[in-house]
Amino acid sequence: MDLLFDMVVPLLIAFVALWGMAHRVDVYDGLVQGAGEGLGVLVKIIPAMVGLMTAVYMLRASGVLELAGRLLEPLLTRLGVPPETVGLLLVRPVSGNAALGVGAELISTYGADSTVGRTAAVMLGSTETTFYTIAVYFGAAGVSKTRYAVPAALCADIAAFLAASWAVRVCFG
Repeated sequence: MDLLFDMVVPLLIAFVALWGMAHRVDVYDGLVQGAGEGLGVLVKIIPAMVGLMTAVYMLRASGVLELAGRLLEPLLTRLGVPPETVGLLLVRPVSGNAALGVGAELISTYGADSTVGRTAAVMLGSTETTFYTIAVYFGAAGVSKTRYAVPAALCADIAAFLAASWAVRVCFG
């Protein structure tokens, strides 16, 4: 079984190359074009990512996130949410990149198999960057008044955070 998992990526690459050759597609040119587009996207998102990560690290270094964690610890503990995830709870609705950084830091600090690490991973997978999503979709549709969309989306985020904590407790004890 391990051999199968080890061979998935090489077999997928070989399949794509063979498919491209069979359909007379210049696979190498497609690879180079895709890599170029990927680098373009990377160049566009790195400044925002650096800024958001800097802000998160400043909040953490200043003790604001720890203070928020200590203030919210009784409530979070009662709800079954690890207090260490408070940074993720605060950052996730604002920025997916910053939340990914916070989640990675939680996982590297507490371990991937810890309750905190598992909860952070499930929270990242089950919540949305609410404000970004609302800005993009409402902006694309030309909607200027969001009315109840933001409160409803934030309630959905809270429900997802609670459900993520519950799911980790149920599945992993």
